Amino acid sequence: MKLIETKILKPSPENIGLAGKIIREGGLVAFPTETVYGLGADGLDEIACRKIFEVKERPAEKALSLHVADFETIEKIAEVDRRAEKLFKKFFPGALTVILPKKNIVPDFVTGGLKSVGIRFPDNETALAVIKSAGKPVAASSANISGKMPPKNAEEVFRNIGGKIPIIIDGGECKFGESSTVVDMSGGEIKILRRGTITEEEIFSALKNI
Repeated sequence: MKLIETKILKPSPENIGLAGKIIREGGLVAFPTETVYGLGADGLDEIACRKIFEVKERPAEKALSLHVADFETIEKIAEVDRRAEKLFKKFFPGALTVILPKKNIVPDFVTGGLKSVGIRFPDNETALAVIKSAGKPVAASSANISGKMPPKNAEEVFRNIGGKIPIIIDGGECKFGESSTVVDMSGGEIKILRRGTITEEEIFSALKNI
């Protein structure tokens, strides 16, 4: 991969606008969430999403989650049932990824060939601003080389992938510093695939009486 200049930028309106423009044009941007920093691309553009795997040196069969900034976008990319609506109401925006059956608008490559897609609605002002500026669901993975610790600040992102992406939006230290909880609701059974800040007990408590 040819090295490029990577700029660390504060989340000013101008820089947020630049981040959105880069994503819309098929490029990559690193940005903070409440969990860890993410490396994002247009989630409906397969070619753009392939760049995430190239930068991270990550196996291409792994799925990417789609980050959204409103509930309307979720309806466009996934099949939502009453159970999912319960979790959205309780935990979105928040440190939770919910896996649901995907709609055809989402490329199979983005989901690793699966017929389901992970949805993330981050509870971070800078992340939401970047997503809104892009005007697209943003496919993202942690902004690190595969196998290394997910970055909690812009400097850690730079040490991982500096020279490979044009900009890192510096929103300061992440609130939690660990990845989101992942719950799979794409089938009949509800499965916790990754434990994070939101506990299994909290999730099943929110789903009572359905």
